[in-house]
Amino acid sequence: MSLVLSVFEQGLIYAIMALGLYITYKILDFPDMTVDGSFPLGAAITAMLITKGWNPFLTLPISFAAGAVAGMLTGLIHVKLRVRDLLSGIIMMTALYTVNLRIAGKANLPIYNMENIFDNKLVNAIIPESLSQFKTVIVAFVITMIVKYILDWYLSTKSGFMLRAVGDNETIVTSLGVDKGWIKILGLALGDGFAALSGCMFAQQQRYFDVTMGTGTVVIGLASVIIGEAIFGRRSVTIGFISAIVGSIIYRAIIAVTTRYNIFPSYMFKLVAAVIVIAALAIPVIKESVRKAKIKRGGHKDA
Repeated sequence: MSLVLSVFEQGLIYAIMALGLYITYKILDFPDMTVDGSFPLGAAITAMLITKGWNPFLTLPISFAAGAVAGMLTGLIHVKLRVRDLLSGIIMMTALYTVNLRIAGKANLPIYNMENIFDNKLVNAIIPESLSQFKTVIVAFVITMIVKYILDWYLSTKSGFMLRAVGDNETIVTSLGVDKGWIKILGLALGDGFAALSGCMFAQQQRYFDVTMGTGTVVIGLASVIIGEAIFGRRSVTIGFISAIVGSIIYRAIIAVTTRYNIFPSYMFKLVAAVIVIAALAIPVIKESVRKAKIKRGGHKDA
């Protein structure tokens, strides 16, 4: 039971980051490396505020806002300074390493024996004692669903349609007199805001902040998005959000099983994530190559 609970707890927490990455990677086609810095940014702010006695629920919007600022700066570097998308993300990710250290004050900041969003008077009063072991899953599920429905609502607005249009066809957006650059900046702000929110929740679930906890986060998010897409296929954005959440849970299940039964040592799970992403990206290319080879062979036979 503890293994299953751990899978759903971390799967739902990382799902929020995967939702943000879905916006930048799938909708905007932007390889946002800032995620590796904005995820621990949310964790650093959370740990710092909780140690100072702040209400843990207030860390959620504050972390999101901080991540959104980081994403906005990445967008400004890319759009206004005309730096390539990948490089602009790397620049911000590198800068955030120092920012995170400055916020937390040190490389590792524990928040043991302190109230958090999963264990506090309000949650304990709402969730009965018989379901106490499911508190983290319940709270993580509620927050993830709220984020998912907010995104569904936003993408149905005019601004949301413009965001989707920038990813599909930038020329149409420009022809409508809308600055596509600012739409990109907005999309990056949302994506990194949700990555920081995910980091905020992760720090409270793990009860500590570590400056290296964001390493490989973007690959984990990509693995979640790609696994979900492999199951649900390429459909509407709404289904895409659901697939990202399911993909995140499946990814955590894969990692949990491989480490639990010593298929791979625990330090290799990010390598496993990288292999999953490579395999998922390679399969469509291989299928296309096989299809073309069959067509070519068929053409030779007809000749």
